[in-house]
Amino acid sequence: MANMAFDLLIPHLQRASGKTVWIADENLLNTRLSANPAVTVIVNRFDLFKVLKQQDWNAHFSDFDFSEIADSSIDTLIYRVSKEKPVVHHVINQARRVLKPGGQLLIAGDKGEGIKTYIDKAKKLFAGACQAQKASKDTWLAELTCPDGASSTPLDDKNYTSLRPEAQDEHFEYWSKPGVYGWNKIDKGSAYLMEHLDAFLMTMPEPPQQVLDLGCGYGYLSLNASHLDIPITATDNNAAAIAACERNFDRYPIDGKVVIADCAEGISGKFDLILCNPPFHAGFDVEGDLTDRFLQAAHDRLSYAGVACFVTNLHIPLERKARQLFHQVEVIASNSNFKLTRLTHRM
Repeated sequence: MANMAFDLLIPHLQRASGKTVWIADENLLNTRLSANPAVTVIVNRFDLFKVLKQQDWNAHFSDFDFSEIADSSIDTLIYRVSKEKPVVHHVINQARRVLKPGGQLLIAGDKGEGIKTYIDKAKKLFAGACQAQKASKDTWLAELTCPDGASSTPLDDKNYTSLRPEAQDEHFEYWSKPGVYGWNKIDKGSAYLMEHLDAFLMTMPEPPQQVLDLGCGYGYLSLNASHLDIPITATDNNAAAIAACERNFDRYPIDGKVVIADCAEGISGKFDLILCNPPFHAGFDVEGDLTDRFLQAAHDRLSYAGVACFVTNLHIPLERKARQLFHQVEVIASNSNFKLTRLTHRM
């Protein structure tokens, strides 16, 4: 899909010199650029990290961790804004800290993503040193020059770097942070899945022996499946989700592990029970192939006698897609927002 905002930044990436940092978020998954040795990339998505490494970029996978970058040490920071406001505010705040006096922050985005507001806020933080241009009807690029001296009050990033309790129910207190999808709530679809977990389990010929939580987020499904007293493998592609899920596993007696992986790629073995609330957004885009990829991962990792339990919004055509991979596809429950689909290899 076209990404006009990022296209505005490509020439700057290609001709960058000095110490340059590129912040690469999930909306750049189709990026294909020749590596510039002057540029260090910080990326929070494991799939994008692998792509960039294959292209020989100096890429680092983290939850946009700037902690090892010294104050006033960077010449240029390049950023196509993210979908989530606290992430954008975090990056702008850190840019003000790490840029040298006279260094530049280059940010681009679309009007509907809040770019004009981000530019106005960054302009205040950077003491007014800003050149902004409207590249099209909806797309803007701004070049902000870092002043000498102390910065003003940072933007509200919701304490981006800190894990903390953000949701709870009668069973668990869930630690999370900005950067995790649905970070400050219990996802209603995931809760609906757990309400009907017993209905999935009753269709299995034998009790499951191990669980795969596919796209685990902060670990809600894993924690609520822990009463089964079997090993759980939780996996996600997002650095913030991995950090949150690991913290929740540490806080409760979970028999399992948390693995960084892109749709379970690299995870070996078969699982009797797969739980999944798949995303269908990649950055600002809705991507149908995300559902395909999660279904393929479930197909590859599900044991012959096992059950994959998916919860999706009603409009996602999961059953049609799943019938290409599974012998049995059945919607076992639905409400006004979600449907629960059972997938098996056996007839």
